[in-house]
Amino acid sequence: MESSGFAVAIMAAGKGTRLKSKRPKVLHEVGGRALLLHVIAAAETVAPAREIFCIIGHEADSVRAAVERTGVQFVLQAEQRGTGHAMQVLKAALELSGAPLPKHLLVLSGDVPLIRPETLAVLTQFHIAQNAAMTILTAVPPDPTGYGRIIRSGPDSPEVEAIVEQKSLRPDQLRTPEINSGIYCFETAALFSKLDQLSTDNAHGEYYLTDVAGLLVAAGQRVVAIKADGVEQVLGANTIAEMMHLDAAMRAESARRLMAAGVTIFRPETCVIDAEVEVGPDTVIEPFTQLLGATRIGSDCRIRSYSVIQNSTIADGVTIRNGCILDGAEVSSGAIIGPYSHLRPESRIGEGAHVGNFCETKKVTIGRGSKANHLTYLGDAVIGDGTNVGAGVITCNYDGVHKHVTRIGDGSFIGSDCTLVAPISVGSGAYVAAGSCITQNVPDDALALGRAHQVTKEGWAAKKRKRLD
Repeated sequence: MESSGFAVAIMAAGKGTRLKSKRPKVLHEVGGRALLLHVIAAAETVAPAREIFCIIGHEADSVRAAVERTGVQFVLQAEQRGTGHAMQVLKAALELSGAPLPKHLLVLSGDVPLIRPETLAVLTQFHIAQNAAMTILTAVPPDPTGYGRIIRSGPDSPEVEAIVEQKSLRPDQLRTPEINSGIYCFETAALFSKLDQLSTDNAHGEYYLTDVAGLLVAAGQRVVAIKADGVEQVLGANTIAEMMHLDAAMRAESARRLMAAGVTIFRPETCVIDAEVEVGPDTVIEPFTQLLGATRIGSDCRIRSYSVIQNSTIADGVTIRNGCILDGAEVSSGAIIGPYSHLRPESRIGEGAHVGNFCETKKVTIGRGSKANHLTYLGDAVIGDGTNVGAGVITCNYDGVHKHVTRIGDGSFIGSDCTLVAPISVGSGAYVAAGSCITQNVPDDALALGRAHQVTKEGWAAKKRKRLD
């Protein structure tokens, strides 16, 4: 029994030996996330996650752990014997499940991260319109050497006679420019009916999925091809250098996307911007900035040079001064951060607040309009609105075993070089004198001092110098 619509098979079982890496090929990152996650994101525009099948093999447990949060299905290809063998394994798994077979199957490679959802939409629509048993996505690179070539029945015909590998090309076929991308649509029943006819009689002793094209043509079934809009999106990577070429292309595209939406990026070629990053219009990003992960930045912000912002949310009108590091932080509108601030995970900076030179925050909430401008560590703390935290203040949150919380009320003043030993509360409107070590709660509107009484011995220094002389 068949279901309607498309399922997707992603081939992700290979080792990628030319990478010289212990990591599975599909878990190498470009544009800030694993190759396979890029492909899954594109596939989800064609089919829901439950209808996406990742065929895994090498380091299967690592691959499964890295992408299982997407909700895709997994099929184990324990022994990797080629692309045709991957489809044989998928066929066996689907038949064993007893679930209805999908009417159509889109086949993707897990190492082709630049494939665009709009290209997949055109491909699948073309496949349906052509009533084809197999549809091949092709491309025309500047140099097709090394790729399998598409042999059409005529120059303007969608019909394909064969896919011919480089080493099998006749002299008159060597100049054929159109290559096979390795991305296909199949009528599932037609594909599955030919898998048992595949042979390993080739240089690598593997089952090639490309051979299905010839088998279908020989059986009088339609095999057609459609060209991708640009070759970059169908390129895979077999070496680290090729991987970095894809990374550069993806990051350049991210910068173009943001600039088209009204973001100013000075020297975009110097910036590292991940594919998932979103930035509002009229924000300015200066050179040598890194925007990573799922970072979201609002409108009218200024992100100054050498800042690294990862998985953070920044509201409108925020200034991030030079050299700041933000990781898992939330910054409210109008706040000013830096220069050289470090906002660690669960830092929540309130509207109009300031966190300045060489300040570090971790798991802290800083209220509206509050300031911590110099050389301060605030960890596991809740700070109210309109509070001033002086230079060199430390919340002593760790007792060697457990973390404890410091609470500071609205409108308080914490003098320079104070240590607040948690768990502790400082009330609203309270003052803590500079240089104090505070170990007890401070009531509202109180002054707390926790320092040694000053002793001044007049003439002591002169006497010491005389003694040394």
